[in-house]
Amino acid sequence: MAKKATKKKTARSSKVAAAEELAATAKKSILKPDGNGEIDDVAAVKKLNEARDSIMAELRKTIVGMDQAIDEVLIAIFSRGHGLLEGVPGLAKTLLVSSIAKTLSLSFKRIQFTPDLMPSDITGSELLQDDPETRERKFMFTKGPIFSNLVLADEINRTPPKTQAALLEAMQEKIVSAGGDDYVLDSPFFVLATQNPLEQEGTYALPEAQLDRFMFKIHVSYPSQQEEIDIMRSVTGSGGGTPEQVIGKEDILALQDLVTRVPVADHIFQYVAALVRATRPAEENAPGFVKDFVSWGCGPRACLNLITGAKARAILRGRFGASLEDVQALAGPVLRHRMGLNFAAQAEGVDADHVIGRLLEEIPSDKELYEKEAASA
Repeated sequence: MAKKATKKKTARSSKVAAAEELAATAKKSILKPDGNGEIDDVAAVKKLNEARDSIMAELRKTIVGMDQAIDEVLIAIFSRGHGLLEGVPGLAKTLLVSSIAKTLSLSFKRIQFTPDLMPSDITGSELLQDDPETRERKFMFTKGPIFSNLVLADEINRTPPKTQAALLEAMQEKIVSAGGDDYVLDSPFFVLATQNPLEQEGTYALPEAQLDRFMFKIHVSYPSQQEEIDIMRSVTGSGGGTPEQVIGKEDILALQDLVTRVPVADHIFQYVAALVRATRPAEENAPGFVKDFVSWGCGPRACLNLITGAKARAILRGRFGASLEDVQALAGPVLRHRMGLNFAAQAEGVDADHVIGRLLEEIPSDKELYEKEAASA
């Protein structure tokens, strides 16, 4: 009986701890509903813009530089997307993700992908356990590390395709199936995966269909000379402190809904369609350099991610309306992992970012041009 009472006490303590955490998160919420229980969209955009500055300030306590990578990660989070961070070892990718989890009050788990990692090591498995109520032994599902708000898939290309597929399926469906039952993942839910672009031996490249499930492919580059000096001073000294929470889970969910209500002008839809279609070499109007260097172009999901990302970027900058600048700023992270380059491109040293840069120069962005085309259609 003592054992059963202990289990009940532990369960009660867990519930109390969860309630206290929820209350603490609610206190720090930046979005307060009005008397009718609604949140004003324009006011929410202003508060998010202020919160973004606070988030960046908190992250700078542990992260030096990397402003663009941080910005793209935040855009992916508010767009309900996932990100693939690519960079050489030692650039603080893991520290970046864990610090973001702290500032956004998200539960965080890190999974180190290795060749012997099994799908059940990610999703969880059924184990023979004692039922605390009936005291009978039966199979019960034990949740894996994927049941967190923010999951870091470290070196995702070091594990076999079967294990990669288990993660990527959960990313898409937001559920885990085991023993004939479905288990809904935590909300909000994001995956940030990392991979090293240099080492190819002993790795398993992500197939194109799985790469397409990542909203962004984010380049994490070397720091500048001054940033490297600042890193040395910070790490070998007393450090800059620990990031504090800025917003909570409820804020993130509310802001994700806000992104869907951000207006987009017709000419921006037309520009995005023209830009994405220009990456496809089979298109009649595709530029010559695309036909020379690209094997296959981006699918419709690229259009969706460009529009959604542009909306999120706009509200992070205090604007309730997406612009062409927002689309063009995100063209690189959205498109670079969705197009395949041929041997001619490799021989001439042409990469995806080079192709995207030329497309941004050549695809017209004139609002009046698209309005005339729409009127004549």
